[in-house]
Amino acid sequence: MKKNLLIYGLSATSLFLNAQTSTEKTLETIENHEQAFQFIKQNSKHNNKLNGKILTFNEEKHKTRLTQALFQLEKGDVTSERDEYEKTLYKIIDKTKTPYYRLSYIVLDGSQYSMESIDELRNTLIESYKKGTSFSTLANQYSMDDNAQRGGDTGWFTSNSPYADLEMAILNHAHGLDDIFTVNVPAKNKYYVAIQTHEPRELSEIKVLRIVEPIK
Repeated sequence: MKKNLLIYGLSATSLFLNAQTSTEKTLETIENHEQAFQFIKQNSKHNNKLNGKILTFNEEKHKTRLTQALFQLEKGDVTSERDEYEKTLYKIIDKTKTPYYRLSYIVLDGSQYSMESIDELRNTLIESYKKGTSFSTLANQYSMDDNAQRGGDTGWFTSNSPYADLEMAILNHAHGLDDIFTVNVPAKNKYYVAIQTHEPRELSEIKVLRIVEPIK
């Protein structure tokens, strides 16, 4: 299904519906990521003027007018925009909802502390937090990675992120909002104190095949 993308107006850019080109007809046959990848691969060999790319957007990180309009489309939809020199086509190849998590943490390096020292320090940190010291202050002072500068805040993350070990702790132990807990990852020499700062939420994600081709 081909839809007109009703988004912002730019003087040099107009969005349109018109007779389908051969590229648009081909796009309508693409149903998944693998087919999109093969389409880009094949066309890069035979048509160096056609620029194709697969993009992933989620509604929390990507809030431009364009992406907001793309999120309104359904899987399989094709839409387009053009300016004086080129036409850009967008095909929604996947649309899902993915659980995201957000917490703050303090990480201690097991290669620099003994396990006894780590346990003692973590107990001290937990007691300080319970007595009213803000977690961000403790993280800024004690956490042993670059995230300390952000008060230990992870931002929103999902599976296969650098925080996957913390995600599993939330899922496996049913930690709730504002719970403070510890996580040990001895294989990586990482020992955490963490607090769940936000309830998990589901965010929409889309994979988009974007094709840019010159206007003849």
